[in-house]
Amino acid sequence: MPFELIHFRDADKILKGKRMEKDVQATLEYVNDVLCGSLNRGELLRQALEEMDWRKNLEDLVILDGRRYRFKGFKKGIAIEGSFSAYEFILEGLIRLQIGFDKKKIESVILLLTSVRSEKTPYGSTRKMVEEDIQNLHPTISLPISIALFDLGAPWVPEEINSKEVMV
Repeated sequence: MPFELIHFRDADKILKGKRMEKDVQATLEYVNDVLCGSLNRGELLRQALEEMDWRKNLEDLVILDGRRYRFKGFKKGIAIEGSFSAYEFILEGLIRLQIGFDKKKIESVILLLTSVRSEKTPYGSTRKMVEEDIQNLHPTISLPISIALFDLGAPWVPEEINSKEVMV
């Protein structure tokens, strides 16, 4: 499987109740297909979510009224947030999502993260880290959440760009 989906606080039951399991699975598979080995992942993620109808109504994406903070996607009471640059985005992502949950804008969330970490990390698997982080952040972070861990590989750079010398 190109990604691993981990559910906390009955998020899987909420997705099932909304009949969104197949939709979420298809969305995550599409995100993986689009982003694997790519550059400009932020923009490609937005495009992929738009194509999968997670960005239909831009007003649904607003986290705080009057501010520019927005979720990456929203559908049927489920918000998607994510970043693939570093695992540490988990904290920022959880705060954004918790705010939306506390304001009753969302019922459950999906957080997209990279599973890739340094080879020198003293911690175990990324899954184990996620489980510990979610447990340790309670009760501050109390929302139902599904976390999707992706290994998108290194960005692919065309040979002609890769072989050119950088001129300053």
